Amino acid sequence: MPVSPRYRPAPHFRELGEGFADVVDPARFPRHQLRFRNQRWAERIGLEALSEAEWERHFARFEPLPDNLPAPLALRYHGHQFRTYNPDLGDGRGFLFAQLRDDGGRLLDLGTKGSGQTPWSRSGDGRLTLKGGFREVLATEMLEALGVYTSKSFSLYETGESLQRNDEPSPTRSSVLVRLGHSHIRFGSFQRHLALRDHDRIGRLLDHCVEHYAPPLERSGGEDTATAFFALVVERSLRLGASWMAAGFVHGVLNTDNMNVTGESFDYGPWRFLPTYELDFTAAYFDQTGLYSFGRQPDAVLWNLTRLAEALSPLTPVEGLARALQDFGPRFIRAYAESVLARFGLAPHGDDRDSDFLSRFRAFATESSVGHDQLFFDWYGGAASAPRAAASPEAAKYQGAEWLALRRAFDDYDATDPARLADPYFQCSQPCTMLIDEVEALWGAIAERDDWDPFARKIADVRAMGDALGLQRGRTGS
Repeated sequence: MPVSPRYRPAPHFRELGEGFADVVDPARFPRHQLRFRNQRWAERIGLEALSEAEWERHFARFEPLPDNLPAPLALRYHGHQFRTYNPDLGDGRGFLFAQLRDDGGRLLDLGTKGSGQTPWSRSGDGRLTLKGGFREVLATEMLEALGVYTSKSFSLYETGESLQRNDEPSPTRSSVLVRLGHSHIRFGSFQRHLALRDHDRIGRLLDHCVEHYAPPLERSGGEDTATAFFALVVERSLRLGASWMAAGFVHGVLNTDNMNVTGESFDYGPWRFLPTYELDFTAAYFDQTGLYSFGRQPDAVLWNLTRLAEALSPLTPVEGLARALQDFGPRFIRAYAESVLARFGLAPHGDDRDSDFLSRFRAFATESSVGHDQLFFDWYGGAASAPRAAASPEAAKYQGAEWLALRRAFDDYDATDPARLADPYFQCSQPCTMLIDEVEALWGAIAERDDWDPFARKIADVRAMGDALGLQRGRTGS
């Protein structure tokens, strides 16, 4: 393959040794029809020059990349699923395919979903439906555009098999997805070794994470690395949760195996975006109690972090770990306020005025039932957008006491980049959205007519929005 100077293989996971993963063989598929190629991120990691045939060899047949992992690895982990501990987890339909560095120096993983059975598949077929892969591409593209630190959908192939599923009309089409992510080391990776009472492997996993995902801690020479690392993961995780809230995103399955040490969002199943601000809005039909509803996501993050603290407790006194979780609520509110202000294109003050702004935003959004995305779109840049908002399809909702309080708060903030309002995106009357009805319509075109053009246009629209907002993370690091 043509190797770019930007291609920097870094297969460090093998350094952990035995007990963390299993070598597996990828599935062999009857068909390889490319449906999505993330050329933008291929350029970031030096794989942009791959021909169509080379892309297929590596991301549908899974021939190893040069100087990288010689064989795929199915990672081992446990986890709490809906707060019930499950020791029978692990990569059951995916594997770690390669590790490499991007142009900012971050160690990134290329991992799969739908690539075949592993020792952890249990009774599963190890496959991914085409609709599942299609939905993950949409979720990651939208979240990246909205500034959420997320894995990237790197490649999607339709694979020509007929799958039986309980939550989709069956038989249904199959796919294999490749993700680009900043670590697949989950909270559940540590939990597994705690359950097995393997404290040595907990320590080895911690050292690996500090070296590759928190090098400043290693250089600091601090005496209590476990506590310092946990404090860093707490900060990353609460900022991730805050960015979900500002994006109006409901992950749907915030189990401990679906959160990782780098604070990156990943593994998208029954996700949804809010139509309007509603704390009880739930993504998964099987979440009967609303455990992972929109408004309970901060609690889920805190609960999962507490489980990670338990997994690290053999290495350090629990008092230090507990201190890292102190004031989680107020810290989350500050991060949420910063994320909301960023989405409005406003510069935070860094004091109580930001939390007050968030309170006014939430009060109005709840009372008015204005479209969640429309509110951010209409008032991007704050007071400067008053003429635009007056022409909005939802202009009539900008009234009442809660609105007046929020409107006055806009006057107290400066736009971070007023020139962005000249972008063609803001000359439209409505924002780019990713509501469930739109997702189903896009899928309908594929399922009924094999028409991928609406999907491609949606990706283009989402990226245009992302360019207009300028919120994308991961350009030069985490």
